[in-house]
Amino acid sequence: MNRPGPVFDVHFRAELAQLMRWRRDVRRFRADPAPEELIDHLLDLAQLAPSVGNSQPWRLIRVESAEKRAAIRDNFLACNAEALAEQQGERAALYAQLKLAGLDKAPLQLAVFCDRATTQGFGLGTRTMPEMLDYSVVGMINMLWLAARAAGLGLGWISILDPEKVRLALEAPESFKLIGFLCLGWPEEEHVEPELARCGWQDRTVLGRRVLVV
Repeated sequence: MNRPGPVFDVHFRAELAQLMRWRRDVRRFRADPAPEELIDHLLDLAQLAPSVGNSQPWRLIRVESAEKRAAIRDNFLACNAEALAEQQGERAALYAQLKLAGLDKAPLQLAVFCDRATTQGFGLGTRTMPEMLDYSVVGMINMLWLAARAAGLGLGWISILDPEKVRLALEAPESFKLIGFLCLGWPEEEHVEPELARCGWQDRTVLGRRVLVV
């Protein structure tokens, strides 16, 4: 049955644009956790994300034990030290001052994997572009990010990690590929500008530099 779609008025569209502007990568968290019912609600909303062939290949592992969290933190520190060693001069000094992870205080930590062996979706849309499974997980993360920010929560996406060591530390199946390690919780502070812009690492660029015409 064909149903009429919802009408999103000017006020809603303005609020949506504001939400997108305030969707920041958060690395400074309060220690108090968000209610479990709120987390469940946000994860339910994220499940509405589009996925290739309706495969829903995302697999989430909540990292709660002190042992597992310590392994992730050690992984980050080693990778971050290697990244710092590649920087030079003033850029190295600036890099050393950046706060790049919220692992010490974020109450909820999620390792988000793509199950590349999933049979859901029967391979639709992945024969020529198997990486669409990975992109589907990225889409789910962005849905979670927006939903979390709308609820007042902050989310940080940590990429300075060795993904295979994360998988092994969390005892995930071989078919699981790490897409993102997420920190989620109430932010200590709010900013509309990205932290890397505020710290002088890299400003945003204008749209014209991102759109090509052929």
